Amino acid sequence: MLIGHNNCKIIIESSVKYNETDIFDIVYRITKTNNIAVEVILAKQDEYLANNQKEKIRCGDNGIFKGVPLTEEEIQASYLAHQIYNKYNSDGKYIIDMPSNKTIICQSNAKTEELKTVYPTAIINPLGEWTGGLNVDTGATNRKLGSDMGKGVTGGGLHGKDLSKADVSINIYAFLKAQETGKIVELSCAIGDEFVDEKPYEEIVKQAKKYIQLQGGFEKFAEWGLF
Repeated sequence: MLIGHNNCKIIIESSVKYNETDIFDIVYRITKTNNIAVEVILAKQDEYLANNQKEKIRCGDNGIFKGVPLTEEEIQASYLAHQIYNKYNSDGKYIIDMPSNKTIICQSNAKTEELKTVYPTAIINPLGEWTGGLNVDTGATNRKLGSDMGKGVTGGGLHGKDLSKADVSINIYAFLKAQETGKIVELSCAIGDEFVDEKPYEEIVKQAKKYIQLQGGFEKFAEWGLF
Protein backbone atom coordinates (compact mmCIF):
# COMPACT_ATOMS: atom_id res chain seq x y z
CA MET A 1 0.00 0.00 0.00
CA LEU A 2 1.25 3.49 -0.92
CA ILE A 3 -0.65 6.63 -0.01
CA GLY A 4 -0.04 10.33 -0.52
CA HIS A 5 -0.92 13.41 -2.60
CA ASN A 6 -4.58 12.40 -2.95
CA ASN A 7 -3.69 8.97 -4.34
CA CYS A 8 -3.76 5.52 -2.82
CA LYS A 9 -2.35 2.41 -4.52
CA ILE A 10 -3.12 -1.01 -3.06
CA ILE A 11 -2.01 -4.43 -4.33
CA ILE A 12 -3.41 -7.49 -2.56
CA GLU A 13 -2.18 -11.03 -3.18
CA SER A 14 -4.47 -13.42 -1.36
CA SER A 15 -6.48 -16.62 -1.51
CA VAL A 16 -9.26 -14.72 0.27
CA LYS A 17 -11.80 -12.76 -1.75
CA TYR A 18 -12.15 -9.09 -0.80
CA ASN A 19 -14.97 -6.65 -1.42
CA GLU A 20 -13.51 -3.55 -3.09
CA THR A 21 -16.19 -1.35 -1.52
CA ASP A 22 -14.98 -2.39 1.93
CA ILE A 23 -11.41 -1.51 0.96
CA PHE A 24 -12.46 1.93 -0.28
CA ASP A 25 -14.40 2.58 2.95
CA ILE A 26 -11.34 1.70 5.05
CA VAL A 27 -9.15 4.10 3.04
CA TYR A 28 -11.68 6.92 3.41
CA ARG A 29 -11.96 6.29 7.15
CA ILE A 30 -8.20 6.27 7.75
CA THR A 31 -7.51 9.33 5.58
CA LYS A 32 -10.63 11.12 6.86
CA THR A 33 -11.59 12.09 3.31
CA ASN A 34 -13.24 10.57 0.27
CA ASN A 35 -11.46 13.05 -2.00
CA ILE A 36 -8.74 10.56 -2.82
CA ALA A 37 -8.16 8.37 -5.89
CA VAL A 38 -7.98 4.74 -4.85
CA GLU A 39 -6.61 2.04 -7.15
CA VAL A 40 -6.95 -1.56 -5.99
CA ILE A 41 -5.33 -4.55 -7.69
CA LEU A 42 -6.54 -7.95 -6.46
CA ALA A 43 -4.31 -10.88 -7.40
CA LYS A 44 -4.61 -14.54 -6.54
CA GLN A 45 -1.94 -15.80 -4.16
CA ASP A 46 0.81 -17.96 -5.63
CA GLU A 47 -0.42 -21.56 -5.69
CA TYR A 48 2.71 -22.90 -3.96
CA LEU A 49 2.37 -20.41 -1.12
CA ALA A 50 -1.33 -21.16 -0.72
CA ASN A 51 -0.71 -24.92 -0.57
CA ASN A 52 1.91 -24.39 2.13
CA GLN A 53 -0.87 -23.60 4.62
CA LYS A 54 -3.09 -26.56 3.74
CA GLU A 55 -3.79 -28.96 6.62
CA LYS A 56 -1.33 -27.23 9.00
CA ILE A 57 0.06 -23.77 9.81
CA ARG A 58 3.65 -23.60 8.56
CA CYS A 59 6.15 -20.80 8.14
CA GLY A 60 4.93 -18.74 5.23
CA ASP A 61 8.26 -17.11 4.47
CA ASN A 62 12.04 -17.36 4.85
CA GLY A 63 13.95 -15.06 7.14
CA ILE A 64 16.44 -14.17 9.83
CA PHE A 65 14.90 -12.48 12.86
CA LYS A 66 16.22 -10.62 15.87
CA GLY A 67 14.57 -9.61 19.11
CA VAL A 68 16.37 -6.99 21.22
CA PRO A 69 15.54 -5.77 24.76
CA LEU A 70 14.29 -2.19 24.63
CA THR A 71 16.65 0.55 25.77
CA GLU A 72 15.57 3.32 28.13
CA GLU A 73 15.73 5.80 25.22
CA GLU A 74 13.32 3.67 23.16
CA ILE A 75 10.92 3.31 26.08
CA GLN A 76 10.95 7.06 26.72
CA ALA A 77 10.54 7.89 23.03
CA SER A 78 7.55 5.56 22.76
CA TYR A 79 6.00 7.12 25.88
CA LEU A 80 6.54 10.60 24.43
CA ALA A 81 4.98 9.63 21.08
CA HIS A 82 1.91 8.14 22.80
CA GLN A 83 1.57 11.16 25.09
CA ILE A 84 1.65 13.69 22.25
CA TYR A 85 -0.59 11.59 19.99
CA ASN A 86 -3.24 11.31 22.72
CA LYS A 87 -3.46 15.11 22.88
CA TYR A 88 -3.04 16.13 19.23
CA ASN A 89 -4.20 12.99 17.38
CA SER A 90 -1.19 13.24 15.12
CA ASP A 91 2.09 11.38 14.78
CA GLY A 92 5.45 13.09 14.71
CA LYS A 93 9.17 12.43 14.85
CA TYR A 94 10.90 12.19 18.21
CA ILE A 95 14.52 11.61 19.22
CA ILE A 96 15.76 11.05 22.78
CA ASP A 97 19.53 10.96 23.30
CA MET A 98 20.00 10.30 27.02
CA PRO A 99 23.84 10.46 27.13
CA SER A 100 23.76 14.05 25.79
CA ASN A 101 20.49 14.84 27.57
CA LYS A 102 18.91 15.93 24.28
CA THR A 103 15.27 15.55 23.19
CA ILE A 104 14.03 16.60 19.74
CA ILE A 105 10.30 16.92 19.01
CA CYS A 106 9.00 17.51 15.47
CA GLN A 107 5.20 17.80 15.54
CA SER A 108 3.05 19.48 12.91
CA ASN A 109 -0.34 19.61 14.64
CA ALA A 110 0.79 21.57 17.70
CA LYS A 111 2.23 25.06 17.91
CA THR A 112 5.90 25.21 18.80
CA GLU A 113 5.33 27.61 21.69
CA GLU A 114 2.63 25.37 23.13
CA LEU A 115 4.93 22.35 23.08
CA LYS A 116 7.72 24.40 24.69
CA THR A 117 5.54 25.03 27.73
CA VAL A 118 5.05 21.27 28.18
CA TYR A 119 8.61 20.21 27.25
CA PRO A 120 10.75 23.26 28.18
CA THR A 121 14.12 21.48 27.82
CA ALA A 122 13.38 19.92 24.42
CA ILE A 123 14.31 21.16 20.95
CA ILE A 124 10.93 21.79 19.29
CA ASN A 125 10.41 21.93 15.51
CA PRO A 126 14.02 23.00 14.74
CA LEU A 127 13.08 24.08 11.19
CA GLY A 128 10.04 25.99 12.40
CA GLU A 129 6.32 25.36 11.97
CA TRP A 130 5.45 22.79 9.30
CA THR A 131 2.39 21.12 7.84
CA GLY A 132 1.89 17.40 8.24
CA GLY A 133 -0.65 15.12 6.64
CA LEU A 134 -0.94 12.83 3.66
CA ASN A 135 0.39 15.35 1.15
CA VAL A 136 3.61 15.98 3.07
CA ASP A 137 4.63 12.60 4.48
CA THR A 138 3.83 10.07 1.78
CA GLY A 139 3.52 6.68 3.45
CA ALA A 140 4.24 3.16 2.22
CA THR A 141 3.55 -0.08 4.07
CA ASN A 142 6.51 -1.04 6.31
CA ARG A 143 8.29 2.29 5.88
CA LYS A 144 8.69 3.02 9.61
CA LEU A 145 10.60 -0.09 10.65
CA GLY A 146 13.00 1.62 13.06
CA SER A 147 10.31 3.19 15.20
CA ASP A 148 8.21 0.01 15.11
CA MET A 149 10.93 -2.54 15.84
CA GLY A 150 13.71 -0.74 17.73
CA LYS A 151 17.09 -2.37 17.17
CA GLY A 152 15.50 -5.63 16.05
CA VAL A 153 15.11 -4.56 12.40
CA THR A 154 15.74 -7.76 10.44
CA GLY A 155 13.88 -10.35 8.44
CA GLY A 156 11.25 -8.23 6.75
CA GLY A 157 8.57 -5.89 8.01
CA LEU A 158 5.69 -6.19 10.44
CA HIS A 159 2.85 -4.85 8.34
CA GLY A 160 0.92 -5.78 5.24
CA LYS A 161 1.08 -9.55 5.74
CA ASP A 162 -1.02 -12.13 7.55
CA LEU A 163 0.00 -14.06 10.64
CA SER A 164 1.20 -17.09 8.69
CA LYS A 165 4.14 -14.99 7.49
CA ALA A 166 7.26 -15.18 9.65
CA ASP A 167 7.83 -11.45 9.11
CA VAL A 168 4.89 -10.84 11.41
CA SER A 169 4.72 -13.74 13.84
CA ILE A 170 8.40 -14.52 14.46
CA ASN A 171 9.29 -10.83 14.77
CA ILE A 172 6.65 -10.51 17.49
CA TYR A 173 7.75 -13.74 19.17
CA ALA A 174 11.44 -12.74 19.15
CA PHE A 175 10.63 -9.28 20.51
CA LEU A 176 8.54 -10.64 23.38
CA LYS A 177 11.15 -13.26 24.26
CA ALA A 178 13.88 -10.61 24.30
CA GLN A 179 11.88 -8.45 26.73
CA GLU A 180 11.19 -11.47 28.94
CA THR A 181 14.78 -12.76 29.05
CA GLY A 182 16.64 -9.45 28.77
CA LYS A 183 18.80 -11.04 26.07
CA ILE A 184 19.12 -10.68 22.29
CA VAL A 185 17.14 -13.40 20.49
CA GLU A 186 18.25 -14.49 17.02
CA LEU A 187 16.10 -16.90 14.99
CA SER A 188 15.79 -18.09 11.42
CA CYS A 189 13.31 -20.11 9.41
CA ALA A 190 12.62 -21.46 5.96
CA ILE A 191 9.28 -21.54 4.23
CA GLY A 192 7.39 -24.67 5.23
CA ASP A 193 9.07 -25.04 8.64
CA GLU A 194 6.76 -26.44 11.30
CA PHE A 195 9.07 -25.67 14.26
CA VAL A 196 11.00 -22.51 15.16
CA ASP A 197 13.01 -22.12 18.36
CA GLU A 198 11.94 -25.69 19.22
CA LYS A 199 8.30 -24.57 19.28
CA PRO A 200 5.51 -25.52 16.88
CA TYR A 201 5.09 -22.61 14.49
CA GLU A 202 1.35 -22.78 15.14
CA GLU A 203 2.01 -21.81 18.79
CA ILE A 204 4.11 -18.84 17.69
CA VAL A 205 1.27 -17.69 15.41
CA LYS A 206 -1.23 -17.95 18.29
CA GLN A 207 1.03 -15.89 20.54
CA ALA A 208 1.45 -13.25 17.84
CA LYS A 209 -2.31 -13.16 17.25
CA LYS A 210 -2.95 -12.63 20.97
CA TYR A 211 -0.40 -9.81 21.05
CA ILE A 212 -2.01 -8.04 18.09
CA GLN A 213 -5.44 -8.42 19.66
CA LEU A 214 -4.11 -6.83 22.87
CA GLN A 215 -2.92 -3.85 20.79
CA GLY A 216 -6.46 -3.41 19.43
CA GLY A 217 -6.12 -5.27 16.14
CA PHE A 218 -3.96 -4.98 13.02
CA GLU A 219 -4.83 -1.33 12.43
CA LYS A 220 -3.66 -0.21 15.89
CA PHE A 221 -0.65 -2.50 15.56
CA ALA A 222 0.24 -0.70 12.31
CA GLU A 223 0.04 2.64 14.13
CA TRP A 224 2.52 1.77 16.88
CA GLY A 225 4.38 -1.42 15.99
CA LEU A 226 5.93 -3.56 18.70
CA PHE A 227 6.09 -0.94 21.44
